[in-house]
Amino acid sequence: METTIAITPKFQLHIPAAIRQALSLTRPVRATIAVEGKRIIITPHKTSAVLSLAGTFKATRTKKYPVDRIRDFIPYER
Repeated sequence: METTIAITPKFQLHIPAAIRQALSLTRPVRATIAVEGKRIIITPHKTSAVLSLAGTFKATRTKKYPVDRIRDFIPYER
């Protein structure tokens, strides 16, 4: 499958929907970019199952401690 795309002045490019669907790309992923002769080769990385969970869970600790008084909150009696 081939298609013509535009490269922006900041050297960004858009991967058309047909190519994203053919590669099963559903969200932004990391990729390797290589040069072979006069061709640019972009190969998407598969994310691991663990890394795909990043950002889906909220932190359980929401209490904030003032930096200038942090020693007041440390239990030294261990």
